Amino acid sequence: MELSKINSLVELYFIKSAEVDGKRPFLKWLKPNKPTYKWEDITEGIYKISNKIKSLINEGDRCLILSENRPYWLMSDISVMNAGGISVPIFTTYSSNDYEYIFNDCKPSLIIVSNNNEFKKIKNYINLETQKIISFEKIEGKSLLLQDILNEENFQKNINKNLKRNMPACIIYTSGTSGNPKGVILSHGGILANCEGALELLNPLIRKKDPIFLTWLPLSHSYEHAVQFIQILLGAKVFYAESLEKLISNMSLAKPTIMTAVPRFYQNLFNKINANFKKQSGFKKLIIEKTLDLGKKVLKKEPLKTNEKIINFLCQILVRKKIQKQFGGNLQAFVSGGGALDKNVGEFLNAVGLPTLQGYGLTETSPVVSCNLPGNIKVETVGPPFKTNQVKIADDGEILVKGENVMLGYWNKQKETDEIIQNGWLHTGDIGEIDATGCLKITDRKKDIIVSHGGDNISPSKIENFFCNNEKIKQCLVYGDKKNYLVALIVVDKNAKDYTTIRSIVDNLNKNLSILEKVKKFKLIDEEFTIDNGLMTPTLKLKRKKIIEKYKQDLEKLYS
Repeated sequence: MELSKINSLVELYFIKSAEVDGKRPFLKWLKPNKPTYKWEDITEGIYKISNKIKSLINEGDRCLILSENRPYWLMSDISVMNAGGISVPIFTTYSSNDYEYIFNDCKPSLIIVSNNNEFKKIKNYINLETQKIISFEKIEGKSLLLQDILNEENFQKNINKNLKRNMPACIIYTSGTSGNPKGVILSHGGILANCEGALELLNPLIRKKDPIFLTWLPLSHSYEHAVQFIQILLGAKVFYAESLEKLISNMSLAKPTIMTAVPRFYQNLFNKINANFKKQSGFKKLIIEKTLDLGKKVLKKEPLKTNEKIINFLCQILVRKKIQKQFGGNLQAFVSGGGALDKNVGEFLNAVGLPTLQGYGLTETSPVVSCNLPGNIKVETVGPPFKTNQVKIADDGEILVKGENVMLGYWNKQKETDEIIQNGWLHTGDIGEIDATGCLKITDRKKDIIVSHGGDNISPSKIENFFCNNEKIKQCLVYGDKKNYLVALIVVDKNAKDYTTIRSIVDNLNKNLSILEKVKKFKLIDEEFTIDNGLMTPTLKLKRKKIIEKYKQDLEKLYS
């Protein structure tokens, strides 16, 4: 299959579905009593749903999808595109203001919603006279039930041949760390280019084991939305996780070979494994220390002495294989994206036998720009750029990206589009550098850099990630723009609220930071930053501006 010659994501699906055995298992939702869908089930469903949607919309109409991850999500997404519509996935965790804004902004003619719980979030913004609804389950409003559409016996096998690579495939609203979300228009060619770039990364992995994915990130996020088409390209088996809380147990059941997630997941994983390691003593403690030391040596391609090779073999059997078994035993790679992965976390996970590849991208680039490659992991970088896009560093250090994967623009925002895309180059807002081996390294967000009173640039995210590596610190926000020193808000584990203890931890952490980076004062807060309270994005990034607004007085008091 030559991806560069495929015209659309719809065409990609139907070419692949014709290649694979239709009886092969494809999609499975891990909630109890949910069926496994075979390729032929999904293909037939897409035909039927496409026919129905085509009768409800006009060419280019926006079709909004509000649902948790499940097989119907993929079927609906491809069906919208096949019917000539533009898919608009939205998060189930948005605020009411976000929902209202998106409805007014993209004016969908069709709303696809999973259940009554999700319908209640948006029902006040729906005009039943002009907007149609398809629901996966029965809802209190008037809707077409998806199961009724799937039960129709007579259907046409229509495939949309009019779609081109430069046409809009979807509008994905960036969750944003401040302000209203922006609708990013991604083309069929942009996501296909991402799939093509990902092949170099995944080919070594799928040669070893048939690809099995466990999906947890919302499909409404550009990262997982693109991964969905990579899964199709690979003919993978895909499991949808029940929830974040059940992710580890779901891994034991699904036995994934590849899994994608955001840095917060890996940070929590690091803390859990590390906390368990610290409880060990005697021989167990010694073998764990050797596992980490030798694992990091192998990662950095440092040669092992003969005795170290023997010890490392024992570490493989006694430690790494046991850890791998807890995650299903088949894992070929974790792929981290959606934010910066702390170097220590990356080294630790790779050393204990959980290969972790850090990548980089943003919604506006469909979304992946670069990623570490299996067998050549440099945890301090986000790997080499995909061959399907160009990357360069501007004079001020900003990362610029050019290629088919760059968005068509922001929906209804020409001014903002012209500001971020200049002469074909997308200005990412991230600061970085390209090392001697051609790997991209992210040093900070341009707009998140703290400029001290003395004019020095300081990376708050670097310090926050470092602090959160301590198992007693759950979350941290560093503050100090135009100030003489840095302060922080710290959310601690419920069993570690003693200020003196945390002061001691902070003092020890400060010893590893430069004078400018040291946190002089901090405030312990009880409230965790979450999606529900609006202090974190759906991809678990801090909404820095909102947190600072809420705790402004507390932060300023730390300077008195």
